[in-house]
Amino acid sequence: MKTTLTTTLKSLVLAGAILSSSTLLANGAALYKNCAGCHGANGEKVALGKGKVIADMSEDELNKSMNGYLDGTYGGPMKGLMKGQLVKLSKDDISALSTHIVSLKK
Repeated sequence: MKTTLTTTLKSLVLAGAILSSSTLLANGAALYKNCAGCHGANGEKVALGKGKVIADMSEDELNKSMNGYLDGTYGGPMKGLMKGQLVKLSKDDISALSTHIVSLKK
C-alpha cells in the first residue's frame, strides 16, 4: 500500500510539473503576441532599430532585463517604452515570457 501511495504521489507531482510548464509556455506565447510587433515573430529583430535581438539572450538575461526595465536598473533609449509594456505583467508573467522567448530559438 505504501509503495502504491508513494508511486501515485510521485506521478501526481510529475504531472503537475508538466502541466505547469505547459501552462507557462502557453501563457508566455499569449503574452509574446504583444512583443512580436517590435521584436519579430521569433525575437529576431532589433526592436525599433535600437534594442538587442532578444532571440540571442538567455532566459536569465531576459528575466534580468525585463525586471530591470521595471525597477529602472536596465535599458537604453527604449527604457520608458519597455517599462510601460512590462508594468502590467507579474513576476510569473515575466518568467513565462522569458521561457517562451528562449523556446523560439531554432
